[in-house]
Amino acid sequence: MCPSYANPANKQTRRDLLWNLGGGLAGIGLAQLMQAATPRTSGPHFEAKAKSIILIFLPGGISAIDTFDYKPELEKHHGKETQGANTITPFFGRRGSLMKSPWTWKRHGQSGKWVSSMLSHLAGSVDDLTFFHSMVARSNAHGPALFQMSTGFIFQGFPSIGSWISYGLGSENSNLPSFVVLPDRRGLPPCGVANWGNGFLPAAHQGVIFGDQKNPIADLHPPSGITPAAQAASYDLLSSLNHGHLQRNDEDDALAARIRSYELAARMQVSAPGVTDISGEPESIKDMYGLNSPVTRDFGYNCLLARRLVERGVRAVHMYNGGHFGAPRVNWDAHEDLIANHNKNAAILDQPVAALLRDLKQRGLLDETLVVLTTEFGRLPISEGLGEGGRDHNPEGFTAFMAGPGLKKGFSYGATDEFGYKAAENPVTLYDFHATLLHLLGLDHARLSWYHNGLQRRLTDVHGHVIRGVLA
Repeated sequence: MCPSYANPANKQTRRDLLWNLGGGLAGIGLAQLMQAATPRTSGPHFEAKAKSIILIFLPGGISAIDTFDYKPELEKHHGKETQGANTITPFFGRRGSLMKSPWTWKRHGQSGKWVSSMLSHLAGSVDDLTFFHSMVARSNAHGPALFQMSTGFIFQGFPSIGSWISYGLGSENSNLPSFVVLPDRRGLPPCGVANWGNGFLPAAHQGVIFGDQKNPIADLHPPSGITPAAQAASYDLLSSLNHGHLQRNDEDDALAARIRSYELAARMQVSAPGVTDISGEPESIKDMYGLNSPVTRDFGYNCLLARRLVERGVRAVHMYNGGHFGAPRVNWDAHEDLIANHNKNAAILDQPVAALLRDLKQRGLLDETLVVLTTEFGRLPISEGLGEGGRDHNPEGFTAFMAGPGLKKGFSYGATDEFGYKAAENPVTLYDFHATLLHLLGLDHARLSWYHNGLQRRLTDVHGHVIRGVLA
């Protein structure tokens, strides 16, 4: 179960305490101040292909066989039951019959990649993409599967991908955090902040949520009544006290980390609004990202912001397309009505992600930025009993893609069986997937570790191999 993060009524919050002590340093500084941890980095292990990464997560489980993994055999056997060795066991509901994709399919690009009509904008970028068609997850439940994709483990409490990258590489911009999170405005994914937490790594490496232009970081600015002069005076006093205490305590690393957190938070009060203010972007760019449409405006802004963040040296950006799992669903969990669910979410996703890829490419940033799009699992090739128009969870074979330097472009790796049920050729575990993306960033997944509770912990646990077959 997910923990509750609510504060008891009428109790002094961390924010209240720290405003009283330090004049209003918030965002990443608030969180880090509460941790006695050293924000050190590991350092790259070899020359990197990419300098930064943008990870786009699709909570709920997008259907591979309705997007990028074309299965003509489903059309031939539509409506038939699976039997014997080919029996498909659903996660929910009763077993349905084979169900063909309701979208039309065409080949695109010089690579001739099959893409469904659901993603007409991304279809134009297939020659820049590297597809992994044989992804395999450990769990068919949303929470554990999403945790494994985000942290490498099916349980809470482990560092996220962005935290490991922040620890491994640090930031290229001293005025911005190394790891930023852009949630879906419709809601957080299951268990929320645990998906981008720092786990047992120093708190400097946790994800910092960025919001809209008016309020890019929660509690970034001082409350009313705090004048700039009073704020500056409190900064000076706190800095003097902290540095004096640091000298008297033999350069204590934990205290030095907290001081650096305060200093970064102060700098972010100036730098963060400049990053999130897109008023200076050309109208053609805003239109390309879909900012002029109410359907794509919010996610398009996040995609544009992701480009602006990596452009300014942020190492890792986690971005989400899909929120909570209540009713109505605002994610890709298409149990009841596949067509309505996926068309709605694709309308939000398709144009902005395609724009992000094109924009990075035209600026030369795709030569130094790794873009990853993935989900926690796929969906079954049979109809689901909940109305016969949906698809159930499928961790046995699904699709993800990467784009960026060091990869074979317009290339597909691995394959599922003729119905898209199970990985049948070159299965890719999430450990392999994580090892590969770390490799492209100059990090050896077996050496990027942190000693915790008697073990050298790492993103890939004790598993994983770099998938050499996708490397250019």
